[in-house]
Amino acid sequence: MKYMATYDLMETARNTNEWLGATARAMASYPVFALSANPLFQLTAAWGEVTERTFSRMVTKPDWGIRSIVGPDGTDHLVDIKPVVERDFGNLIHFSVRRRDKMKRQIMVVTPMSGHYATLLRPTVASLLPDADVYVTDWHNARDIPVSAGKFDVEDYVLYLVDFMRHLGPDTHVIAVCQPVPLTLAATAYLAAEDPAAQPRSLTLMGGPVDPDAAPTEVTDFGRRVTMGQLEQLAIQRVGFKYKGAGRLVYPGLMQLAGFMSMNAERHSKAFSDQILRAARGEASDHDAHNRFYDEYLAVMDMTAEFYLSTVERIFKNREIARNDFVVAGKKVDFAAITDVAVKIVEGEKDDISAPGQCLAALNLLTNLPAAKKASHLEPGAGHYGIFAGKSWRLNIRPLVLNFIDANSGAAAEAPKKAPVKLAAAK
Repeated sequence: MKYMATYDLMETARNTNEWLGATARAMASYPVFALSANPLFQLTAAWGEVTERTFSRMVTKPDWGIRSIVGPDGTDHLVDIKPVVERDFGNLIHFSVRRRDKMKRQIMVVTPMSGHYATLLRPTVASLLPDADVYVTDWHNARDIPVSAGKFDVEDYVLYLVDFMRHLGPDTHVIAVCQPVPLTLAATAYLAAEDPAAQPRSLTLMGGPVDPDAAPTEVTDFGRRVTMGQLEQLAIQRVGFKYKGAGRLVYPGLMQLAGFMSMNAERHSKAFSDQILRAARGEASDHDAHNRFYDEYLAVMDMTAEFYLSTVERIFKNREIARNDFVVAGKKVDFAAITDVAVKIVEGEKDDISAPGQCLAALNLLTNLPAAKKASHLEPGAGHYGIFAGKSWRLNIRPLVLNFIDANSGAAAEAPKKAPVKLAAAK
């Protein structure tokens, strides 16, 4: 399937469905049909409205939508999003709060590169902003990155994190969510050996596959069933002519989305059916619960083929992280090198993507880290998204994480603000 034609065919199908939705909405909303009492016209218009929005949002990067926060003085403080490290495949961005002094807590949130944009963690970032200076890894859509920028695999991902941590300095607390958990652990171990002074003060690792075999799920089972040759043949495509990355080999976001939807097909089908009925009755709104969720959930991005394939092969199949056998830039990463960084594991009891035990395996790798610097928490009743963006995060996990950060904060010197830097692309 490594052809532009298959990528463009998938985009054509998406575009056609968007057009069909827009056409149905416009035609069924024609004023003369209001003279008829037939509910078919309202249902058709509602179907068109929901269908058009569903397929149009798949190629649109969501906005962060964090305009301001309430400061300790009770007034609104505007929030500016500024890149502080810019790279070809992703930036480190800072949520700069105007009229606010430098906070004691400095947090770097490592977002997943697993098909969704970094904005998937919008609730997490928004909840941390009142209490910390927040930096976030903002990964780029591979379809928009020219082939001339070179490759990007799991080792490049780790080296990006190393550069981001070095830029922020040792008074940083890192929170990694889902897919980047094992790679964030590897980046910290890499720094522990190569540049110990740049290590963060703490790591909070949430629901990530450090050892996928510790608690098998449908995701890990799929990785076992499919060979790398089959996966490359079935999943990898070349970006079509419409985008800047034309010709780049990618794992398309639309294909990843299809996999996400199939895991809970009945629930998603009911959600859209209910939304069509609400729209027909005039009860739907632009920012209702359905649209707030699916505007983000359906917005997907392409991953570079080498990143996707190396993740499956090295993290899931070969278990290089779990076996402490991971190599970055020709250097073996030894997790025993981590001796000073406090590590907290957060898992959800009902997580069906990264089941309890997969992330907890990280503590077994840290053989030279004192027990006093290790912590773990299993959130009762929480699913995968709940541990970082749901009720469990808001009411229980967030306070625990902030307390853990405070307990492992040293006397942070007031550091001068750093100007944005432009680094060369990793080849």
